[in-house]
Amino acid sequence: MSRVQDRLVAQLTKLKELSGLSLRNLARQSGLSSSSLSRYLTGQLVPPWEAVVALCRVVGRDPRPLRALWAEASKAGAAPAPRRNDLPADLLDFTGREAESARVAQLLRTTGAVVIDGMAGVGKTSLAVHVAHRLAPSFPDGAICLDLQGFTPGQEPLEPSAALGRLLGALGVSHPPADATERAALWRSELSRRRALVVLDNAVDAEHVRPLLPGAGKSAVLVTSRNRLVDLDALAPVSLEPLPNEDAASLFGRASGVDLTEPEAVTQVLRQCGGLPLALRMAGARLRHRPGWTIAVLAERLRDNAGRFDSVFGMSLHQLDAVQRRVFRLLGIFPGTDFDAAAACALTDLTPDRVNAALEELVDAHLVQEPSPGRYRLHDLIRRYAADLAAEEEPDPDAALQRVLNHYLAQAVARDRMLPLQQRKETSPGDPAKAMAWFDLEYPNLIACFDTAVRLGADEVVAELPQTMRAWFFRHRGTDDQLRLLDAAAAAAARLGRDQQRASLLMDLGFARAAAGRLAEALAAYELAGQSGLDDDQLAAALALRTGFVLRDLGDLEAAQAQFRLAQGLFEKTGNRGGRSQALAFDGWVTLHLGRPQEAAELARASVALADGPARITGLGTLGVTLASEDPAESLRTLHEALQLAELPHNKAWCHNNLAVALRIMGSLGEALEHHRQAFELLEPLAEAQLEFEFLHAYAETCRAAGRHDEALASHERALSLAQKLGREPAKAGSPEESAT
Repeated sequence: MSRVQDRLVAQLTKLKELSGLSLRNLARQSGLSSSSLSRYLTGQLVPPWEAVVALCRVVGRDPRPLRALWAEASKAGAAPAPRRNDLPADLLDFTGREAESARVAQLLRTTGAVVIDGMAGVGKTSLAVHVAHRLAPSFPDGAICLDLQGFTPGQEPLEPSAALGRLLGALGVSHPPADATERAALWRSELSRRRALVVLDNAVDAEHVRPLLPGAGKSAVLVTSRNRLVDLDALAPVSLEPLPNEDAASLFGRASGVDLTEPEAVTQVLRQCGGLPLALRMAGARLRHRPGWTIAVLAERLRDNAGRFDSVFGMSLHQLDAVQRRVFRLLGIFPGTDFDAAAACALTDLTPDRVNAALEELVDAHLVQEPSPGRYRLHDLIRRYAADLAAEEEPDPDAALQRVLNHYLAQAVARDRMLPLQQRKETSPGDPAKAMAWFDLEYPNLIACFDTAVRLGADEVVAELPQTMRAWFFRHRGTDDQLRLLDAAAAAAARLGRDQQRASLLMDLGFARAAAGRLAEALAAYELAGQSGLDDDQLAAALALRTGFVLRDLGDLEAAQAQFRLAQGLFEKTGNRGGRSQALAFDGWVTLHLGRPQEAAELARASVALADGPARITGLGTLGVTLASEDPAESLRTLHEALQLAELPHNKAWCHNNLAVALRIMGSLGEALEHHRQAFELLEPLAEAQLEFEFLHAYAETCRAAGRHDEALASHERALSLAQKLGREPAKAGSPEESAT
């Protein structure tokens, strides 16, 4: 960090001190996210000027004296975020639209927001991508493109909360908040410190896109929709009409590769294509593939198909052989968005050579798009047309769907086995990073396959697919789909008569509910799991451990301890040292808060002795808090060792909270408050309502000890509000020292 940045940080820190507010409360009053504010106060990022103004407004100070310092610091800059550009490829034959392109570019530069509307097939997405590529150099933080699936056949429109999750993921936020309003606020905050271009394609209406719009800052958004979004004043509209004849003829000529020497026939072709770029490219491709045809022959053939709205689509099918036609119509029912050749092989039950040859022909005919190398998709209009053909011509479309479901399940199983899990004794050979990247890429398709499996009654896939995604969900907590997938999967396992699998799925469901703070629902899921007649000691031990977590968080410490000790015995019986270490650590935590510190320390030491690596974190954290009053030096050494072992954000947050609690016990209140700050900063992007609930109580206690009574009260009020939101009884929750794990 440069000297000028140090000076700016010092001025921002003074503003925070003048406010007398905690970081979270200051962030809330200034309209910033606490994670961003924390980065500004530590010099990790230079804030946008709007953020400096907002902070000054909170304390009633004039921001103008800081303008020169801020400008100098901005030039010095912090480390730039990695540039991202996931725009589809620009069309090489993009034709016309000069006035519309100029208008869109001007609006993006001046107002930062524009919507392109128009009928299906008129070229909205092509124009958006074309302009975005031209303007990309003006947005150094990259370009993000997201298909909202507003009119995609066979797909439900992407809900705003899910869309925000994917957009935040594109910015590197892997654990977005569960609440849609909080996601939207975090999205706006993250964009406010960047200069990025966001393309939101295929929106249904104003409400579909409103939560996704950026706020203050220099980022810009480009939306496309078939509807006019008249309710969004922030978006200037640019409406597209079909191409005028001159541009339509030019595009047709480029697509066909022939001289337009038959004006009457050209006019007939243009009339049949209706000025739609998609139809013009397909008609041109048809002529290009038939070098013996004249434009007049093409016009005649188009007239023969004129009884269908999509006469050009039907015409394009004539250049396909039987195999290519079958591949095309089956792609219309593919349960997902974009796909690779392997998925097409599964769908069609054809060899890779035949599928690759068919895909090349379909791309050449503009029936299939290839937005990136090796990934394919269909335009919405063509997808609907292909699906209609499949309904008419395909003898058993459900069999094709079942094949692709089995393909994705097998692929997910193979990748899942490459990922380390605590309960898995060994993994398959492979690169875990590449396996996780595959889940990231195919996640929308996996969800679409799951929903298709539910519709088809394919219980085998419904029951097994969520289990293959366990490691992915663990790293992406708060994903909107997790709870409903696990719920449906448990029901499918019950229908299949698989009691052990049902119990395992119910345990995962309970864990997800507990992380979201829904403790009563979590306990209900665990109780159902226990009623399945578990005959697997390993599963029964894990169930006892997780049940103990919930009982502990509900404040029933004696019942929690009984579950932890049951888990210890079962883990010992199965020879699972890591599981036994966890059970001992949590037993020690509960024992400490039942008033038996010496016994608690012995249990924690036994836990640490049994484990290696990150498995030691819980035992070390328990031991560190236990020793805080008797041996401060050993306590801090132990807690810092736990922090060094922590890799996942929620584990790091838990370790910082433990350090804060221990430092408060030692009387080091300033250091304690700093560790609270770091714990909240790590926690903010996570969907961990239970940890937040606990950390708020711990923070309140530290604030009270430090004489910061207003902040203590605000923290308790926040905990109360969260408890009400979760349907919890605040009085039943233990203090954070009792339940920080």
